[in-house]
Amino acid sequence: MFHNIMSEINKFIGHYISGKHYVDNGEKIDIFNPCNNELIGILSSATEKTVKKAVDEAEKAFKSWKNIPVSKRVSILFNYKNLLEKNIDGIAKLISSDLGKVDEDAKAEIRRGIENVEYACGLGETIKGEYNKNISTSIDSWSEFEPLGVVLGITPFNFPAMVPLWMFPLAIAAGNTFILKPSEKDPLSTLLLAELFTKAGLPDGVLNVVNGDKSSVEYLLNDSRIKAVSFVGSTPVAKEIYNMASKNRVRCQALGGAKNHALILPDANIEDSTKQIIGAAFGSSGQRCMALSVAVVVGEIKDNFIKELVKQTKKLKVGLDINDSNSFGPLITKEHLEKVKYFIDLSEEEGAKILTDGRDILKSKNSVKGNYLGATIIDEVKTSMTAYKNEIFGPVLQIIHVNNFIEGLEIIKNNNFGNGCAIFTGNGEAARTFTSEVDIGMIGVNIPLPVPSAFHSFGGWKDSFFGDLNIYGPDGLRFYTQRKTITQRWPSSNNQNSKINFSMPTNN
Repeated sequence: MFHNIMSEINKFIGHYISGKHYVDNGEKIDIFNPCNNELIGILSSATEKTVKKAVDEAEKAFKSWKNIPVSKRVSILFNYKNLLEKNIDGIAKLISSDLGKVDEDAKAEIRRGIENVEYACGLGETIKGEYNKNISTSIDSWSEFEPLGVVLGITPFNFPAMVPLWMFPLAIAAGNTFILKPSEKDPLSTLLLAELFTKAGLPDGVLNVVNGDKSSVEYLLNDSRIKAVSFVGSTPVAKEIYNMASKNRVRCQALGGAKNHALILPDANIEDSTKQIIGAAFGSSGQRCMALSVAVVVGEIKDNFIKELVKQTKKLKVGLDINDSNSFGPLITKEHLEKVKYFIDLSEEEGAKILTDGRDILKSKNSVKGNYLGATIIDEVKTSMTAYKNEIFGPVLQIIHVNNFIEGLEIIKNNNFGNGCAIFTGNGEAARTFTSEVDIGMIGVNIPLPVPSAFHSFGGWKDSFFGDLNIYGPDGLRFYTQRKTITQRWPSSNNQNSKINFSMPTNN
């Protein structure tokens, strides 16, 4: 299976519709390996005709798939889980080729995705309806959770396996059919996910992958047969997707950007907290919405904290080899590399202090061809600075100094994003106050990446999320289903005293 996808390299990369690879005559998009900027392949962007074909196949498949017993759907998911685990090395290799992630980071991404497949395997329990006998005299009532129909997922480049696995396994388990539009920057691993699902026994048309750019998304969103859309990406695009979906009366969950803070109190364990923060700030080259981008340091701890932070950061390795000898890999494109560099340059111009300069790596031979940037720590940051107000999405950690807990708490509360945050402390009262007061969707206590397990749901607040129900877990199941409530009465055949009733049924 892995070899089928690899055969696409240096050829046209198309779509996966109704269990088959499909290449159309759409606009061609070059795909480059960010480690060396060599051409991987040429992506054929979906035409309106291709999008229609995908929706046609999904619509046709839904008519039968929705009636497949839950137990049979789940058995296919169990097969799929096993295939994902057996092919984890091949999927990780494609992620590294597409995105430049080091091997263990790529495998960790897949494992977090598999957790959501496992949750979907328990659908028989989680999708059960509710029943009440005799809610009124001789009247029973119950609820059922019905699939929506054809649903759409739009996923980002930074997690080409995990984020799709947050969406389509649960949607499909619930009886929907799915169209996935992955990032045009790294489509290979996502195509392999679809192939493996077919091999697991998924009927043709239930999962379809449509590759392309903004025009492909617009074609999909304007198709009246799409009943729901799940999106993960930047805040400006999330707003646009949500507004377009809402205009078309399409159910939508749109996860946007972030500016995640950590509040470090004077009683925090310095050695442990710095290591935790470094991993959260620089892992995946900082290209994740849960990346820790701002450390808010309270009081007298600042000198010791910064000393240890710089010491540990200087041990990190960035290079050409996508293996575990390196801490993280390159940024996704040359353009994005220049954007991150711009924010570092601007921080210096606006008065911040560069403690570790990731731009230095650009002078080495290893980075000449690739989009490499080293771990960068920027101290003495002010909330008025341009780089603070923006999501940098790179290996950059900003440091703000405050005098006390309340001052730090207010900085976090006043930020427009509300995705994730953390507090590092040994004080239970401070932690309790922090978790109660911050208006943030996901909070960690001595944990810098508070990504909920598959048994919960993932989602931020404020400008980090648009919609009502979060992604995966219990919210995900409700998002991909709609409640149907049945109220039933069977009158006795010998009831001669029935009468016209002009009121609603009551509990009498």
